[in-house]
Amino acid sequence: MRLSRLFGAILAALTLVLVGAGGPAMAKDNLTLALQLEPPNLDPTSGAAVATDEVVYGNIFEGLVRLDRDGAIKPLLATYWEVAPDGLTYTFHLRGGVRFQDGTPFDARVVKFSLERALAPTSTNVQKEALSVIRQVEVVDPVTVRLHLSRADSNLLYVLAWGDTVMVSPKSAGSLATAPVGTGPFKFSGWRRGDAVTLVRNDGYWGAPAKLRQVTFKFIADPAAAFAAIKTHDVDAFPDYPAPENLAQLRADPSLKVIAASSEGEVILAINSRSGPLADVRVRRAIQHALDRRAIIDAAMYGYGTPIGSHFPPQNAAYVDLTGLYPHDVAKAKALLAQAGYPKGFTLTMKLPPPNYARRSGEIAASQLAAVGIKVKIENLEWAQWLDQVYGRHAFDLSVVSHAEPMDYGIYDKADYYFGYHSDAFHGLMEALKATTDEAQRTDILRQIQRKIADDVVNGFLFQFPRLGVFDAGLKDFWVNSPTQTVDLHAAYFDTPGSDGETATTKSSGVGGVLGIVAGFVVVAGLVALLARFGAAYLGGRAAVMAVTLLAASVVVFAIIQVVPGDPAAYMLGLNANPEAVANLRHQMGLEGPAPQRYLAWLLGMLHGDLGVSYTYQTPVAGLVAERLAVSLPLAMAAMALSVLIGAPIGALAAARRGGAADTTVMGLTQIGVAIPNFWFGVLLVMGFSMGLRWFSAGGFPGWDAGLWPALKALTLPSLALAVPQAAIIARVTRSALIDTLAEDYMRTARAKGLSSGQALWRHGLPNALIPLLTILGLQFPFLLAGSVIIENVFFLPGLGRLVLQAITQRDLIVVQGVVMVLVFAVIATTFLIDVAYVLVDPRLRGRNRS
Repeated sequence: MRLSRLFGAILAALTLVLVGAGGPAMAKDNLTLALQLEPPNLDPTSGAAVATDEVVYGNIFEGLVRLDRDGAIKPLLATYWEVAPDGLTYTFHLRGGVRFQDGTPFDARVVKFSLERALAPTSTNVQKEALSVIRQVEVVDPVTVRLHLSRADSNLLYVLAWGDTVMVSPKSAGSLATAPVGTGPFKFSGWRRGDAVTLVRNDGYWGAPAKLRQVTFKFIADPAAAFAAIKTHDVDAFPDYPAPENLAQLRADPSLKVIAASSEGEVILAINSRSGPLADVRVRRAIQHALDRRAIIDAAMYGYGTPIGSHFPPQNAAYVDLTGLYPHDVAKAKALLAQAGYPKGFTLTMKLPPPNYARRSGEIAASQLAAVGIKVKIENLEWAQWLDQVYGRHAFDLSVVSHAEPMDYGIYDKADYYFGYHSDAFHGLMEALKATTDEAQRTDILRQIQRKIADDVVNGFLFQFPRLGVFDAGLKDFWVNSPTQTVDLHAAYFDTPGSDGETATTKSSGVGGVLGIVAGFVVVAGLVALLARFGAAYLGGRAAVMAVTLLAASVVVFAIIQVVPGDPAAYMLGLNANPEAVANLRHQMGLEGPAPQRYLAWLLGMLHGDLGVSYTYQTPVAGLVAERLAVSLPLAMAAMALSVLIGAPIGALAAARRGGAADTTVMGLTQIGVAIPNFWFGVLLVMGFSMGLRWFSAGGFPGWDAGLWPALKALTLPSLALAVPQAAIIARVTRSALIDTLAEDYMRTARAKGLSSGQALWRHGLPNALIPLLTILGLQFPFLLAGSVIIENVFFLPGLGRLVLQAITQRDLIVVQGVVMVLVFAVIATTFLIDVAYVLVDPRLRGRNRS
């Protein structure tokens, strides 16, 4: 009776914790929004990362002007402007009463500072070249600023509407990468790297205040995790949803709405026309006729996307539909190849970057080219390799990539751009466009530009990349489509009730600090106990061996990192960066100088806990590793504990019932456990406990400061997903070890003294069979610490595995070095602890140690 009451009380408590206590419904004013990519930093003026603008542009930072959804220039921090008849002077009249979030007033001096900062010799601003037409920034009075140009350029206003040219406060300009300060409707609140960026409403905003109190940007790249997060409403919006294959299923859910719009990204089959067959315009026209754009869109994008015939977005008012210029015609393509002297075709290499759209589109395009006689060899590259080989060294024939920058037809006028196009006629059109301010004349020139690119068949133009969004049906006034890379949340609001309490990212209970103190106490106590048990000489010798091993590992790690291809600076600044900006960023990153000098600086830094500064995040690597270890270490320990609690008893049961039904059943289950991939098991757990029962969130980590229970709850499903395959291994090892132990003489002696088989098994058999089990645990723990990257992706956890994978992809070499050294230390420390455990559990080894 008591047990039933106790069980009922526990069940009631769990129900209250999992479901939550009821209360009055309040207006929902906090939004959780997911993006595929995490920004490398939060300063839109220092790089070309799309994710940076998506988080901060329009929300934290604002410019003098902005683009509306139709691409028209509209006032923002400038109320109006005047352009001189010769186009060489722009006078902006500024909005009064505007203050930055650090208290600095916005005025003409701030405009001068912001633009001159972008034009400085050490600037890494991607639009520095476009802004170089500004000869002088003149402060006329506090609310009037005049730009003097060296030559007329009507594109200047459009450049001033991009995130690269936002206004920044002189007071906080040096720390924008990690602590952004602007004039926008939201303020920066916090950044848990690898997981979320949080913004809160700026109550001092100069315009109408935002309706949302808080916005949390979470970063989910895995399509399965994205589906689970939006389906369970762990996130309220996913404006760049990565899995078009299940949009139909989401569209059928009345609590969600799906929106498909055209983005600014032109997906092209890039052609290197510098030499060989591709230098012949007839070959390039044959390629165009070979491409079936609709088939590519249907197969690669599940029907989402708009065919294009030139490098220009269909939603622009100046768009010309040129898709009929080169219709899909295999016979025509073969005829053109024969005219060019290639009746039997030839072979090309297609190098593809990582995104799914590029890989899928490239494979389909390759099969279509094969149908006309052009054999294509596909090479899949990581982004840094793509930037190095394709964009940097032009070592390619074909590639597929989306050019997401607005109004980027100017790349066709760049000298030595990666697809190698040059045309004096096209250059003349671009110069005429810059000199023209009349909209009708600009439209006519833009149409000529489109036709010129298409006539010269510079590239194979595939489709306009779709912007696919999935949103909570109650979310209103959310600006989905924009010519600039922004997620504008100024007017967004919910018209459905929801919780108005604090989210996990803003609550603080001090649990993280308490856990740190407890962990420190445990470490100190453990060292004291080891010192007392083994003596200073033994521990000193082991410490010396560990130090030598770490030193050797540091040399090997640093040497390997130096030969990894890919330039971190080029990766961060993107396709449109000029060489000067890349060189400036390399200098700022400390990538120059002799390798031995950089190694010694890194080694000396590590000796006092300094692992360097991340190229990507621009924050200390030691802090990044500590943040990720706060997730990965508890996850690994929980998974290891669960694997032992599940696997060891099962293995012991099988050994005790060797040859029986229980043994056969257990061994069959363990074979299944070993065979099942842990990520697949994780997906099943999400489907059952998150999407089905709604007991757990689909993923994410609220942080230890949110409370002990929310943090442990977030780690429960991933720990179980990691533990089950490991438990199967432990069960088999335990069974094997116990079968050997049960045959020993001392086990027969224990039985002869009157112990039951079960008592003998648990008192004498299992302790003596622990050596193989400890060996397996010693091998498992380092793997669980950083090798669980797939599980971290499935549950979108900000762990150490995701950090090192992201760092490798982005060529954040200093982070890779730091994480690998931490993992080397973890392996060495685990090996030492396992050796100590051997001595503690095996009396024979204990005797040898004394001798």
